[in-house]
Amino acid sequence: MKTTQESIFSSKTLTYFLQLAETMNYTQAAQILGITQPALTQQIKKLERTVGAPLFYSVGKKLRLSDAGYTMLNATHGIYSVLNKATDEIQQTTSATQGTINIGVLASIEDHVFEDFAIKYYEANPNVIISLHMLTRKEIWERLENNRIDLAVMYLPDESIKNWKPYQSKKIIQDELLFISGDEKLAKKKRIKFKDTTLNPWVTYPENYYLDQVVKESYKNQLADLPTAVARFTTPQQIYRFVAATNTNTALPNSFMVANPATDKLHTLSFEPAIKFDLNFVFRKDKDQIPRIKNFLDEFDAYLRTEDYISRLQKINQK
Repeated sequence: MKTTQESIFSSKTLTYFLQLAETMNYTQAAQILGITQPALTQQIKKLERTVGAPLFYSVGKKLRLSDAGYTMLNATHGIYSVLNKATDEIQQTTSATQGTINIGVLASIEDHVFEDFAIKYYEANPNVIISLHMLTRKEIWERLENNRIDLAVMYLPDESIKNWKPYQSKKIIQDELLFISGDEKLAKKKRIKFKDTTLNPWVTYPENYYLDQVVKESYKNQLADLPTAVARFTTPQQIYRFVAATNTNTALPNSFMVANPATDKLHTLSFEPAIKFDLNFVFRKDKDQIPRIKNFLDEFDAYLRTEDYISRLQKINQK
């Protein structure tokens, strides 16, 4: 027979509780978990009976955490922190040339350099398995927190992340968001003011994607009207193809445009003022002390010392 502690702290129970606490929506949480809403409701009620207090309450149609819910949330994060620390300590004793490295790459990033490096890394380290996942920002942070990925490749700064204490970052390059348009009047221009970019409709990333939020924040800071989006796609390749085939505008990272130069019909300009951000490795503190992770990061540094990131992107286009 299970003890009270075993009932509370089963992996499934905590996962369900954390997902509901994240979304504050039974339907959405159930969809993400891949279960039915009644099944999720039953598990939460079972947990509430075990701890002896309601963990959530409703205000109209909105779900809120109770005081007991906040206590459980803090305890759950503490449990995951202890388990993650123990996992890292165990892994720090493992070999640098064996095992698996799980990497989450933001889906809006041009990933050819990482694919090319993974090939070269395999040639030198055939017993290390590189598992690369293209993910949304939300998926990246969830997997970092649950120790399901070792490294994330993503853009910073990211104002949506409130608790940076467990994490650290390692800069790869500084990137810039560029304005892309087929307007012939822009053919000889190198820079463009925000107010002049909204004459035509835009195609861009889905709402709440990092670059979508960067665009919105930049226009807000310049007191400019937001572009009107007529289509949204998750990858820069999809956005680029749509712009090339239609009379629309967009904004894409310089790193992507270096690897995919604009056609004669499209023009690439810097915003005025420029929109800049950094491409980084992000990982939990001390994760870089695990031998295979340290070896991977060291070899990536050496890889860029022989030829820098942008130069490698330019070569990709020439292949």
